[in-house]
Amino acid sequence: MCRLFGLHAGTAPVRATFWLLSAPESLSRQSRLEPDGAGIGTFDLAGTPVVTKQPIAAWRDRQFAEAARDVESTTFLAHVRYASVGAHTPQNTHPFEQDGRIFAHNGAFHRLDLLDVRLAELGAANLVLGQTDSERMSALITAETRRSGGDVEAGIAAAVSWLAANLPVYSLNFILTTSTDLWALRYPETHGLYVLHRPPGGSGRQRHLDAHSPRIHAHSHALASAASVVLASRPMDGEPGWEPLRPGELLHVDSGLRARSSFPFPPRPAHLLRLQDLDAATAASQHPGP
Repeated sequence: MCRLFGLHAGTAPVRATFWLLSAPESLSRQSRLEPDGAGIGTFDLAGTPVVTKQPIAAWRDRQFAEAARDVESTTFLAHVRYASVGAHTPQNTHPFEQDGRIFAHNGAFHRLDLLDVRLAELGAANLVLGQTDSERMSALITAETRRSGGDVEAGIAAAVSWLAANLPVYSLNFILTTSTDLWALRYPETHGLYVLHRPPGGSGRQRHLDAHSPRIHAHSHALASAASVVLASRPMDGEPGWEPLRPGELLHVDSGLRARSSFPFPPRPAHLLRLQDLDAATAASQHPGP
């Protein structure tokens, strides 16, 4: 399945090199099972989104490695793709940027024709540049956020509630970031999504964020010594604090690293898909390996 990574470091820009390239379960390593695209979304000092992505595996992508080593940001969102909908093109590669926010999704849902009608009703069809269900989901959140006067959480609640009520859903897990805030959803229980509230210096075997090479320590010093919140589709290192989000949990982390959870959705979508309901290609994309 696609893999998600999100990081919030508070108000001081850091590098995410350890998590993206060097951790025992780095996103680069995970991409060997998810070969169809990789991207990193960050924000510059002015708060402007910067997205680097290509439709090739992260472990083979020089741009991914360069961004992972060199880019500094207060928030990060990265994604490696195992395609289920849409060709292997930059337009279909996560993450997606809309209205100054960055979004990536892990999961699948059906009846994109119904979602296209809804996006047209909301005047948001022009936000969709590619073919994926994920970009359409991002567009729906963007449209509902606009209707809510810029309230992102209200936009997420309206968009996901519509998807859960009207479309056949397998998984809607996502991470959304701005330069100051991060939101993450696990819905329903189909796929896991884990959070690590990492104290300054860590608390486990990876205290210095240099598991593979002393060279990485220089790139990760600021992050290793500061508090941060990390989100990932699976635990990425030996820290003992990784915890799964509960099914239906919407987590919001603000610039002070204050985390708040809510459960604004029904326990299950109205039309919950099972693995056997998916076509072979989509099923493989959702469960390609360990």
